[in-house]
Amino acid sequence: MSSTVTLVDTHAHLQFDVFAGEVNGLLQRSREAGVTRVISVGVNSDDSRRATELAATYEGVWAAVGIHPHEAGEAAQALGYLRDLARRRKVVAIGECGLDRYKSTTTPAEQETALRGQIELALELKLPLIFHVREAFEPFWTIMADYPMARGVVHSFSAGRDEMERAVAAGLHVALNGIITFAKDAALMEAARHLPLDRLLLETDCPFLSPAPHRGKTNEPAWVADIAAFVAELRGEPLAELAAATTKNAVELFGL
Repeated sequence: MSSTVTLVDTHAHLQFDVFAGEVNGLLQRSREAGVTRVISVGVNSDDSRRATELAATYEGVWAAVGIHPHEAGEAAQALGYLRDLARRRKVVAIGECGLDRYKSTTTPAEQETALRGQIELALELKLPLIFHVREAFEPFWTIMADYPMARGVVHSFSAGRDEMERAVAAGLHVALNGIITFAKDAALMEAARHLPLDRLLLETDCPFLSPAPHRGKTNEPAWVADIAAFVAELRGEPLAELAAATTKNAVELFGL
């Protein structure tokens, strides 16, 4: 990666236990790869607290605080605490929040309550949202129709062009990660090719979803560079142009 190219990992989980004692090394490798900013995203109230503490400790790291749909049962008790966390320094988004109909143990009603509460919190605090939507786009769009002023990103996008275009029409960004490098999904590839450049973000979702050629290893922010290279080639765009645009998008959406 050229030293003149800079990238942002808009979705990582550096506070997870798998990275204990490793964050300095991760950030050093990410800077060497041109990844100069990382957003560490919380998935429940305690995890979100850890993300805010990590962001306060490390230069180049910001935090998002949220309740993942798998953790939606805690929302009723946790939203007040989440509001307090969201006011901490370097907290730039609410999330990861959303709907998951794939294998979550929480109920659809719990997930909807948690999602609506977090959207309303984001609107109150004028923060963007980081959305997790898995096999649940129809109920997601139904809920979003009630909140036309909500802004944010559909994280870990793996659907087709129709859902991408609905996200863009709703004013949302769409984030691509390592899935794009190994999925072999024609619908996803078409969506990625046609996604407007001013709505595209890049992420790792580390420690999960390591991109090719790193499959089987613990994912890390430096590998946004591999994702960027793949997406630029897929779209037929110069890497420098894609990197500049996705960095600009991230900085503007999250106020980095």
